Amino acid sequence: MFMTTAEREPSPAPARATNSRSPFVSRSPFVRLRELLGDAPPGKPAISLAVGEPQHPVPGFVGPVLATHIDEFGRYPMNKGTDSFCRAAADWLGRRFALPRPLDPDTEVLVLNGTREGLFLAAIAARNWVSDRAGRPAVLMPNPFYAAYAAGAVAADCEPVYLPATAATGFLPDLDALSDSLLARTVAFYIASPANPQGAVAPRAYLSRLAALAQRFGFLVFSDECYSEIYSRHAPAGMLETAGPDFANVIVFQSLSKRSNLPGLRVGFVAGDRKFLARFLDLRNVAAPQVPVPVQRVAIAAYADEAHVEDNRELYRRKFDLADQIVGNRYGYRRPAGGFFLWLDVSAQGGDEAATTHLWREAGLRVVPGRYLAQPQADGGNPGEGFIRVAMVHDHATTAEALHRLVAALG
Repeated sequence: MFMTTAEREPSPAPARATNSRSPFVSRSPFVRLRELLGDAPPGKPAISLAVGEPQHPVPGFVGPVLATHIDEFGRYPMNKGTDSFCRAAADWLGRRFALPRPLDPDTEVLVLNGTREGLFLAAIAARNWVSDRAGRPAVLMPNPFYAAYAAGAVAADCEPVYLPATAATGFLPDLDALSDSLLARTVAFYIASPANPQGAVAPRAYLSRLAALAQRFGFLVFSDECYSEIYSRHAPAGMLETAGPDFANVIVFQSLSKRSNLPGLRVGFVAGDRKFLARFLDLRNVAAPQVPVPVQRVAIAAYADEAHVEDNRELYRRKFDLADQIVGNRYGYRRPAGGFFLWLDVSAQGGDEAATTHLWREAGLRVVPGRYLAQPQADGGNPGEGFIRVAMVHDHATTAEALHRLVAALG
């Protein structure tokens, strides 16, 4: 078993929400990872398990669709998205989720150049759409979190409030811990289900309660559902299922990066509350990247086909079967309900930074220290500290090799 020579620090006290007034946005966790590893060579041929970039094959229809519509690269696309794309996205949502009514593709769906830019710009639009707040405007998010959430909050001149998402809370923010005074100044609440990095899936009752809080206090829920199609057993519920017939105060973000193994295509969509989306489109028309029409054509084909999605899911299921067998009960491993990450507790192996360094130098494995994906809480504890995130994105053989190396190196 690998340990550092220094004594391990005592476990931090239970974390509370952090109300940070600093305008600083943490640097990319991947920049910090490069600095941590420095120029040290890998101990074995390198395998990167750090970036959540799917490595499964690109669907076969992508090339032919692009070739057929290649001339449409010669047009400026509308920022809203083509009518056919918006219909395809709305139709897919209606098939995939138990919605209270069909979405209107003309007013309740917008195309995105991937969801990262949408999640970022949405906070700015929300700051200008939500009514005056009772105190300094705040944006709430799970901790650990996707960096675009915090960047959007700071860009919108809102206070980012980090809500601990730990094993004690089912790896989701504890809604019971939110005071009325905090909710009264909330502009937006980011939620990810399945969660990145822990893979937790929010029960429908949790989503319903969050939607009700948003409607009561007048803030927006930004539901990041990019991993919704990667799950072990049961398809996760979606936020739009719980918001009522007007989808009031609820916005969902979807992407083809994970669902269809198309991270480089940079296409997704946002759907929900039509009043907010009208304001969001105003901002996007002057500030957001447009999505090329041929790319939208590929997305239309992707949303019309579920066979490649099920094939994709099966590949991930087989890799998690490997994790069940190779990792077993080590490092607090549990098979996640959704997503494609392992969230491993390496506090007994010297901590997240030490274990990350050791895995690189001894086993050639590149993983992310959990603390790089989170912010310290008010009590000084970091919900990601002591964990590493492992992306299960490679083929079956490479994944098996990586997991065997990880167990051999960490003990």
